[in-house]
Amino acid sequence: MAQLKTRMKNVAAAVDAGYPDNADLLIDEQGRPSLKARKSAGHSAEALKLATVVKDRLPERSLLEILTRTTRHLRWFRHFGPLSGSEAKLADPLERYLLVAFAYGCNLGAAQAARHLGGRISAHELSYTVRKHVTLTSLNKAIADVVNAYLRLDLPRLWGEGNAVAADGTKYDIYVDNLIAEFHIRYGGYGGVAYHHIADNYIALFSRFVPCGVWEAVYIIEGLLEQESEAAPKEIHADTQGQSFPVFGLAHLFGFELLPCIRNFRDLTFHRPEPGRALSAYRRAVRRADQLAADRGSLAGPDEGGHLHPRR
Repeated sequence: MAQLKTRMKNVAAAVDAGYPDNADLLIDEQGRPSLKARKSAGHSAEALKLATVVKDRLPERSLLEILTRTTRHLRWFRHFGPLSGSEAKLADPLERYLLVAFAYGCNLGAAQAARHLGGRISAHELSYTVRKHVTLTSLNKAIADVVNAYLRLDLPRLWGEGNAVAADGTKYDIYVDNLIAEFHIRYGGYGGVAYHHIADNYIALFSRFVPCGVWEAVYIIEGLLEQESEAAPKEIHADTQGQSFPVFGLAHLFGFELLPCIRNFRDLTFHRPEPGRALSAYRRAVRRADQLAADRGSLAGPDEGGHLHPRR
C-alpha cells in the first residue's frame, strides 16, 4: 500500500505540473474534464511513395503458398497428432495439417474448403483430422512457434517491440441454437465475440471465442496467461470493456499496466493523493474565477432584474 500511495503521489504531481502544457485535456470552470479528439495528420508524400515502391517489389503470394513455406520452415504441425499420443497414420501429415489450417483458419469449414480444393481432399477427412488430431493445447503451441519466429524478424521491430497489446472483440453471427450464442444488445443480433490480443508489431498473441454477455476484461488476464510465445507485453490497451476494478488490481499484481478507455469519466470522483494537499495553480485560479463570479452576482442591485450572469 505504501508503494501504491507513493506512486499515486508522483503521478498526481506529474499530471498537475504538466497540465498547462497538456493540449488534449481541458477542465472548464465547473471542474468538468474533457478530452479533445485527435485528428490524423494524414500521410506524407514520402510515405505514399515508399508504400508504392514496397508494393511493386513484393511478389504476389497465395495464402496456400505462405502456409506451405511456414509449415516447412517452422514445422509447427509437429504438435498435432492422434489424441492417444501415437504416431499419425497419415500418408502426408504435412499436407493434411496444412489444409486443415487453411480450411479452419480462413473460416471456410470442411465442406466449403473441400469444394474449393477440387477433390484433393474430402470434407470428412478434414473434419476427422480436426476432431482426432488437433486440440486447443496443441493449437496454442503451434501458434507460439509462429509468433516466436515472427519476433525474430527485422521488419516487425520497426513497428514495435511487442511490449504493448491492443485487446478488442469482434461480433460474429452464429446459429441461435449454438451453446455459445447470445443476443448482443449493442449489435442487435445473435452471435459470439471473437476476442483478440494484437501486439504493436502486428501479431496476434491470443484469440478466444466468447459469449456476447461476458465482460471482456476477464479475458485480458487469461490472454496473458495462456499465450505461450516469447512475447511479454507490459501495456494492455482496451476499450471501455476493459474497465474493471478487479482487473485493475490483478494487473498491478501481475506486473502489467491496464490502459482502457474509461466509461463516463466525467462522473467519476477524482481524489487527492493525500488529505490536505495544496491545489494546483490552475485549481486556485478556477476557484478565484468562481469567487469573482459570485462577487459580481452579489453586487447586482434589486432593480436590475436579478443577479449578473458570470458569462455575460
